[in-house]
Amino acid sequence: MPETTTCLTAESAATETATAAATAVADAASYYRHLGGNRYASTIHAQGAWNAHEQHMAPVTGIMVYALEQFQPRADMRLVRLSFDILGLIPAGEFSIETTLLRPGKTIELLQAELIADGRVAVRGTAWRLQRGDSSAVEAFEDKPLEPLDQSVAWSGLNTWPGGFIKSIEGRTLPGHRKGHGRAWLRSPHTMLDGGEHSSALVRLLGLADSANGVAARILPEPGSFMFPNVDLSLHIYREPVGEWLGLDSTVTFAGDGVGLTSSVLHDEQGPFGRSEQILTLRPIPHKP
Repeated sequence: MPETTTCLTAESAATETATAAATAVADAASYYRHLGGNRYASTIHAQGAWNAHEQHMAPVTGIMVYALEQFQPRADMRLVRLSFDILGLIPAGEFSIETTLLRPGKTIELLQAELIADGRVAVRGTAWRLQRGDSSAVEAFEDKPLEPLDQSVAWSGLNTWPGGFIKSIEGRTLPGHRKGHGRAWLRSPHTMLDGGEHSSALVRLLGLADSANGVAARILPEPGSFMFPNVDLSLHIYREPVGEWLGLDSTVTFAGDGVGLTSSVLHDEQGPFGRSEQILTLRPIPHKP
C-alpha cells in the first residue's frame, strides 16, 4: 500500500529534515540539482501536496523522463509509452535514478528507470521506445483539441493545494472547467535541472502531467473529506509535443469501494498529443489532533 496515503498532518523528524533542506534551496530556479552521474537532489519546487517531506509525482515524472531520454539515445527512435508505479512515499532530498535496457531491438526497445531514495525503490518506470518512420500520408487524430490559450483565463484554483510544486506552476482555465472535469493550461517557469538549460518539450510537459488529478479534483482535500492520491501514472504519447504549455482535458471518476480514476487528453499549443491515466486510492483524511 503506498505510503503517500499516511500521516498527512503528523509532525515527524523526516518532515523537519526535508523542509529544512528544501528551504536552503528555496530560491532555486529548477526542480532538481544534478549532483553528478545519476545522483540528484530535489528543491522546494518539487515538494508534494499530501506530505511536506515528499516529492510531487509531476516533477518526478519529468526527471525520470529526462533520465530515460539520456539513456543510450537513438535519433531514429522516440519514447511513446511511459508507465510509472509509485511504490511508496517519494522522499524529498537526494536520490539516484538507475536506468537499464530491458528489451533491446532494432525498431522497438523497452527501457526501465528506478528512482532510489533512502535505500529503496520509490518509483519504477518502464518506457517503450519505437523507431520513427514516415506515416504522414495516413496521419489522423480523433481527440478533440482544447480551445487555445487566448480563450483561457487566469486560475487561482490551484491554490487550494499546498506544497512547493503547486506554487511553482501557472494555471489557466477554459469554459466548461468544473469539479470532476478539468479543462486547463499549465506552465512552469522553472527548469527541470539546475544550470539554466531547458529540457526537451517532452520532459517539460510530462513533468506537469501528474497535475491532472488536482486540476479535475471532485472534492477539496480537507479534514473530514477524502484523500485521493494516485498509485500510478500511465502516459501514451502518439505525437511528439512542442512548446512549454500543457493543456489538460481531464475527468475524475470515484467508485463506491475506495477506488478512482483520473483520465486525461494531453495537449500542446498545436493540439492533442497523448493520453494519461491515474488510478486513485480513496480514503478518509484523518482529523488533525
